[in-house]
Amino acid sequence: MTDPAQAWRDYCARLADAGAVILAEDVPADPLIRTEGFRYLARLSKLALEQYVEASDPDFPFFYQLSHETGKIGADNPDNEYWNASISGSNDYRITGRRGSMFYFSIVANAMRYHIDGSAHATGSLMSDEIAWGPDGVVEIIASCTPQPGKNWLKLEPDASVIIIRQSALDRATERGGEFHIERIGGPAVPAPLSAERLSAGLAASAQFVNGVAQTFADWTRLFRQHPNQFPDIDQAMFQKGGGAKDIYYAHAYWQLAPDEAWVIEVTPPDCYYWNFQLDNWWMESLDYRFRQITVNKHSARLEPDGSLRIICAARDPGVGNWIDTCDHREGTALLRWAGASEHPLPNARVMKLAELEETHA
Repeated sequence: MTDPAQAWRDYCARLADAGAVILAEDVPADPLIRTEGFRYLARLSKLALEQYVEASDPDFPFFYQLSHETGKIGADNPDNEYWNASISGSNDYRITGRRGSMFYFSIVANAMRYHIDGSAHATGSLMSDEIAWGPDGVVEIIASCTPQPGKNWLKLEPDASVIIIRQSALDRATERGGEFHIERIGGPAVPAPLSAERLSAGLAASAQFVNGVAQTFADWTRLFRQHPNQFPDIDQAMFQKGGGAKDIYYAHAYWQLAPDEAWVIEVTPPDCYYWNFQLDNWWMESLDYRFRQITVNKHSARLEPDGSLRIICAARDPGVGNWIDTCDHREGTALLRWAGASEHPLPNARVMKLAELEETHA
C-alpha cells in the first residue's frame, strides 16, 4: 500500500537535492544569482505542484498558468499569456471560450516530458487563422485522437498530456487575453476521491519536474556562455525539443557587463508578424517586467531611419532609445525572437563604456 507520508518525505528530499543545480561549481558565486536560483526552485515547485497534484485528474481538467509573472520557465516571453490543461490522450475534450484582443493565438497539444528528459513533443496544433471563430470570437474546439469534421479539431495522440493556449500581445497595457474552458466528453459526473497513489505519483512527478527543468535550462545557459555578449547560430531543433514554436527563430545569448558598460545590439528586423528582445537572468527567467524595462518588441521599439534596430542593455538609461535595464545584474541570458520570418538575421553586438553612449546623446 502506498504511504503518503513516505511520499512526502521523498518529495522533500528530492527538492533538497535540486539545490545542487544552484550550487554547482561553475555557477557564478554572485549572491544575486544564487539567491534568485533558490527562488527559482521555489517557483518551479509551485508550478509543478499545480500541474502534477492539483491538475492531475484528466477527467476534470482546467486551464492553469504554468508560466506567469512569478513563475517562469525557459526564457518566458513577457508578451505572452500561457494557459495549460492537463489531459490524457486517450480521452476526448471540448474547449470553449471567447478570444480576447491579443493579436496572436495558438493552441497546441503536447506530450510533456520536461520532468523526464526536458522535452515537449507537439502532437497537434491550431493557429488562429486555422480556426473557425464564431461571432464576437466565440469558439468550440474538439481535442481527440479520432478526426473530427470541420476546422476546429485539435489532434491528440495517446501520450498527449497537456494542452497549451498561447496568446501574445504587442501592447501588454491595452491588449487582453481570452477566457477558455475545457471539459472531458463522456467522462464521469464527479471526481473520484484523492487516492494515496495519485498524490504520491503527483509529488514524485513534481520533484522530477523541478530537478529536470532546473538542470535543462542551466545546461542551456552553459552553452550560451561559450560565446559571451554574442548571438551564436544555434540549431533550432534544441529549442523545439524544449517546447518552442516551429515558426519562431530563437536567438539566445549570454551577457556579461561591468556597471559602467553597455551591451549594444544592432540588427535590421526581417519582415515578420512579431519579434521581441528580452533580458533574462542566469536561470533563464525574464527579469521583472512588471516594474522594470527589460523587453522591447515590434510595437514598442524605435527604429532608425534606415529601418535598423539598436538596443542598449545597461545599468542606467543613456537616453538613446530602446534601453533595457539590467536590474542590478552583472550577467545573465537574453533572447531575441523572430516569429514568422523567412530570414533570421543574427545581431551584431559589442560592449562599450556607458559614458561614451551618454556623451553622444549630450
